[in-house]
Amino acid sequence: MVGYFYDFINCIIQREKNMSCKVGIPRALLYYKYFPMWKAFLEKLGAEIIVSEDTNQKLILQGASLVVSDTCLPVKVFIGHVLSLSDKCDKILIPVVRSTSEKVYNCSRFLALPDLAKAVVPGVTPILEIEFDYSRGKRYLYRQIYSLGKHFTINPFKIKAAAEYAWETHQRYHKITTEQHLTRVEAIDLLCKGKSIEIKEMGNDGLTIGIAGHPYVLHDEQVSHNLIKRLKAAGVNILTPEMAPETPDSNGNGHTRFAGLAKNYWESEEDVVGAGDWYTRIKVDGIIGIMAFACGPDSMMMSLVQRQAHSANIPFMSLTVEEHTAEAGVVTRIEAFLDMIYRAKRRNQQCV
Repeated sequence: MVGYFYDFINCIIQREKNMSCKVGIPRALLYYKYFPMWKAFLEKLGAEIIVSEDTNQKLILQGASLVVSDTCLPVKVFIGHVLSLSDKCDKILIPVVRSTSEKVYNCSRFLALPDLAKAVVPGVTPILEIEFDYSRGKRYLYRQIYSLGKHFTINPFKIKAAAEYAWETHQRYHKITTEQHLTRVEAIDLLCKGKSIEIKEMGNDGLTIGIAGHPYVLHDEQVSHNLIKRLKAAGVNILTPEMAPETPDSNGNGHTRFAGLAKNYWESEEDVVGAGDWYTRIKVDGIIGIMAFACGPDSMMMSLVQRQAHSANIPFMSLTVEEHTAEAGVVTRIEAFLDMIYRAKRRNQQCV
């Protein structure tokens, strides 16, 4: 009897060893928002994580060649990353985040990402899917988590422990960005890669520029044409949406989402307009809005941010990017925008 028991245990252990695999995660779209959580969950279950390379022009053009021309740039980038992972891993994780709050939904293109990848990427690696949908309740979420975890273990207790660890990691990730004023890329380097990050206090003598935009546009250096690095190199203090506190502080400064505005029905747009509201409340020197060409919700939400900036008498510049955007043009506009703000500040100081 004891022999049968040990044979059974050894069988389970051997099966779980066979279930371990390399899981690819595309460095695009929701990667910037949820990567630490995904990595924590999968590694806890024994998977090896393979992240696609940094975005480059070749990757963008490869992705663009596989989808119809009116597809937005971030999705073209995503498809390029999926293609680049096809021969490097055993499975590719493509979660579907349908909704994380009541009556607020994600872009329809996000909801179709697994199906799109299967349809357009030739010889695509098997895809791991999990759906997050607030409207379907906790029980549905638990079923989705266990369904994903069963690809790596048959032990439900391991899956539960991995899910709890992943959620704790996500909370730490969020806390790092808000409390230490780190960008998402810096927080990922600190939390997931163990890199040391030099935390600089924001100076009072330089400009402070708030940047409004989605993380998959703002933090992708190829897509944004190194916007953050260029601003920092110019001696500018930068603020990004993830740095904003979610509740007002004692001075009334805070990330009051859609303060006084119409109800938001898009999952990702709340951060854009909420950040714009925060920037105007703390009186930054200027706001840069960056968005992808062919994104319908962005064009409307960025217009609201522009109105917020104008009502607070804060300079605003909008940058629209797509795969053919010239870097020289972006650099020229950034330099002109900063020069305009510097001249305005000097003029105001002379008047005083």
